[in-house]
Amino acid sequence: MVPPATTSTMNFIPLLFLTLTLFFPSSISQNFSAPGPVTPDHACTFTTDPSFCQSLLPSESLSNFYGYGRYLIKKSLQQSATFSSLINETIRDKAALTPRAAAALEDCLLLSELTTDFLVNSLSTLDSCDSTSLAQDQADLVHTLMSGIVTNQRTCLDALTQASFLQRGHKLYAPLMNGSQLYSVSLAMLTNSWAFRHRKAVDPGRKLLDDLRVGSDGAPAWVNRNIFHFAAGRRMALQTVGSVVVAQDGSGNYRTISEAIAAAPANDGSNGYYVINVKAGVYQEYVTIPKTKKYIMMVGDGMGKTVITGNRNVVDGYTTFNSATLAVLGDGFVATGITVQNTAGAAKQQAVAMRSGADLSTFYQCSFEGYQDTLYTYSMRQFFRDCNIYGTVDFIFGDAAVVFQNCNMYVRQPSSGQFNTVTAQGRSDPNENTGTSIINCNILAASALGGAKTYLGRPWRQYSRTVVMQSNLGSLIDPAGWAPWSGTFALSTLYYGEYSNSGPGAATGGRVTWAGFHLMGASDASRFTVSNFVQGSSWLPKTGVPFTA
Repeated sequence: MVPPATTSTMNFIPLLFLTLTLFFPSSISQNFSAPGPVTPDHACTFTTDPSFCQSLLPSESLSNFYGYGRYLIKKSLQQSATFSSLINETIRDKAALTPRAAAALEDCLLLSELTTDFLVNSLSTLDSCDSTSLAQDQADLVHTLMSGIVTNQRTCLDALTQASFLQRGHKLYAPLMNGSQLYSVSLAMLTNSWAFRHRKAVDPGRKLLDDLRVGSDGAPAWVNRNIFHFAAGRRMALQTVGSVVVAQDGSGNYRTISEAIAAAPANDGSNGYYVINVKAGVYQEYVTIPKTKKYIMMVGDGMGKTVITGNRNVVDGYTTFNSATLAVLGDGFVATGITVQNTAGAAKQQAVAMRSGADLSTFYQCSFEGYQDTLYTYSMRQFFRDCNIYGTVDFIFGDAAVVFQNCNMYVRQPSSGQFNTVTAQGRSDPNENTGTSIINCNILAASALGGAKTYLGRPWRQYSRTVVMQSNLGSLIDPAGWAPWSGTFALSTLYYGEYSNSGPGAATGGRVTWAGFHLMGASDASRFTVSNFVQGSSWLPKTGVPFTA
């Protein structure tokens, strides 16, 4: 993870701003629902630059604003594809690239492909309804996808900046900067054009329907006998589409995890999970769950027994993004009973154990072990339950909408002269639905922690958002609670909150006095629950993982 890159503002009217202004007319203006053909001139009246808008639209009138919206989204997809082509073209000129630049461009290529996918999925979701409304779950999905696009753009910019590659005037510079503005403004339009955009927070004292479906062991009533072992010893059936075994001694279907993933079938999750049982052993491999491999469930023999390990790091030439031992992109991924390590050590700086950019990804009874940047909760919606995370500087970081529930965060000894920060959340746009929510967790010193100062977090990006609620904070937490990134950067725009914590590090009398820091009440805290923040009540029951809504 690198400090926030400084970007200049381009005088560019984002295409998707126009697209989404036109796409949701009834919630923006009464005039948008006018019957009959709509002229381009009238359609562009409500945009920030009517003349530029008119240069994009067809000359003939369309029947309604929805037609213009679809037309412009298709143009946006073309622009996204063009940027991917430019990156491909740049990568081919290998002789002109340093190893770090080549690695950064590879990250950007993957991210640009994901952005195109997210746009396609957003368009598909919008096409599934009429021109004026979306169901709440559809709005949540599109909001997540568009937030992910903002993250993709920022990550590409970071990688190229860190590699000292992107200079003003380079053929990638203007498309990347313009694209960043385009997606940011389109996200703003989305979040401000839906009348129902503010999800009603659930009263924390109210028993949710999903809670009523959960048994005394915390598991939904149908979760199963050969996959999960819950606290009360109850085992129940999990819906699957097939399963295989990975065992290093040859007794299973595959000897490596990567081989099992490569052979996994296409699966949309409608009939259950494809289960990969990974037997005990130390797997020295770099594992990627690609975007095409959805609804995979990886089941290990337990923390410390099934171990995936690697040591890629920034000092040795990898990007932070690509240093991960386990990288997850396929939606609906579930992991349980697995340890993921990056053994590079504190001296190697950024070294990721696991990176997840998979929507609706779930991690249960897993351990993530590293030093700086251990766990990269990159983007989309994620849930961690009963997990252990070990690290030093910014060891839980990223720009996902993520909830940690009943987890343990163990702080290790950093390199000389460093202080520890448990989190470094990367929300760069005020309209993103992202943030880190830590609920009923323990934040404690690892056995090897010396006298290094430790803070709950620091703002990696301008709108960094992290809350710590009903958790046990050890004496290692500095009385100030939170650390600045650099000077006064983000101190008035971040959102850091604490609610009903306990332990020797929970006293708030000496906390920072930044405008963005909050001692929350129950109403504010309820916004960051599993049900409200990541919509977990709608998708976690299917995983079989226990949760408190």
